[in-house]
Amino acid sequence: MFLTLTSTTRPATDLGYLLHKHPDRAQSVSVTAGEAHVFYPEATEERCTVGLLVEVDPVALARNKKGHVLGQYVNDRPYAASSMLAVALGKAFRTALAGRCDARRELVERELDLEIHVPALPADGDPALVRGLFEPVGWAVTATPVELDETVPDWGASRYVDLRLAGRQRLQDALSHLYVLIPVLDGGKHYWVGDEEIDKLVRAGGDWLAAHPLRETILRRALAHQRRLVDDATARLLASDDEPTNDEPMADEPVDEAKARPLVALRRDAVLAAVKASGARTVVDVGCGEGSLLRALLDDASYTQILGVDVSPHALATAERHLRLSTMDDRRRERIRLVQSSLTYRDDRLAGFDAMVLMEVVEHLDPPRLPALEDAVFAHARPGTVVLTTPNAEHNIRYDGLAGGGYRHHDHRFEWTRDELRAWADRVAATHGYEVRYTPVGADDPEVGPPTQLAVFTR
Repeated sequence: MFLTLTSTTRPATDLGYLLHKHPDRAQSVSVTAGEAHVFYPEATEERCTVGLLVEVDPVALARNKKGHVLGQYVNDRPYAASSMLAVALGKAFRTALAGRCDARRELVERELDLEIHVPALPADGDPALVRGLFEPVGWAVTATPVELDETVPDWGASRYVDLRLAGRQRLQDALSHLYVLIPVLDGGKHYWVGDEEIDKLVRAGGDWLAAHPLRETILRRALAHQRRLVDDATARLLASDDEPTNDEPMADEPVDEAKARPLVALRRDAVLAAVKASGARTVVDVGCGEGSLLRALLDDASYTQILGVDVSPHALATAERHLRLSTMDDRRRERIRLVQSSLTYRDDRLAGFDAMVLMEVVEHLDPPRLPALEDAVFAHARPGTVVLTTPNAEHNIRYDGLAGGGYRHHDHRFEWTRDELRAWADRVAATHGYEVRYTPVGADDPEVGPPTQLAVFTR
């Protein structure tokens, strides 16, 4: 079982920094299937290649199962890319997959000219499926069917393809594509598929999987066709009220779909950047839902106290499960609390925080309740910074089905234009001693503005 990844962006040996693996020495790690070896067949300024070789012991794997079936001993596991290769990739390149490079942090966001080769990839005899998985995330794909026996042409092609990918990508993105998509093509995963598999998919594919045209196919195959898991994963990937789902309108924006990131990811990044820029150490996320923003805040150790607030007990229970609070280590667990509360009532538990986030929340209130929100947040809680996002109603004409009017989500009570948000926010800021600035989120259309508008209030 073998995979190579090559960089041709000078100096190509920067690949070693990104992978935390020095080109001058081979390294090995133990995985469930056997041993995974990392080495560099070539390492020059012009071209650097890293190889991942997984030595699988099918006999040892068979001993973990009951019965003695010949197929457990005689199979393609040592040779064909599978869930075992993805697990080995995740373990051998864990730091790079997480987007960390302590020695050269600037390299993480750098796009590289990359080439990937997987000599034997199961494809169910359908190279078009392989292209459909990898092309939408920016790869030029060559999927060459592998002959059953080159000496007997009449036997035809096997179910495998020789896969070659070429493209300009961040290394983290390239690894996440492999980590998520290789198991999709493996019909016999070697691990139990449950809720933890959803966590892996959301963590690794959260920035691109939601917008993938074959998202449903990917989730069904990755989650062993278990409907509950597929529905849960879909909800978490589209953890946004105005992010289009299968039965909601899809924005027809003039963007490069192969490179575009879903709006939910752009908005989350913009909110995190605003909170970070404020210098906050304590943060409350009001309307936290299932906890997607809370997870990102927890991953940053500079935040010493995090409070997740939602009016829905079901949402809080889901957030608790997704964050794995019951099994979280004590030091991490003591930094976060979840409480039920309403944004339209004064609550002392929400007071005294450096920053408060209202991400896609205000539009769910009936307009007559906005003064109560203003009082609870700006007069009573009075955080140092308030970060607020809300849909831009003017952008709705770019969504199929909304050109004639209507809201992006059935639970929205209103949606502001840019002028309407500014009129409300400017008045609130002046009344309560805040300054406010505005930032577009998503493609800033010259005619109708961005899909999401962000306001940052500073006391």
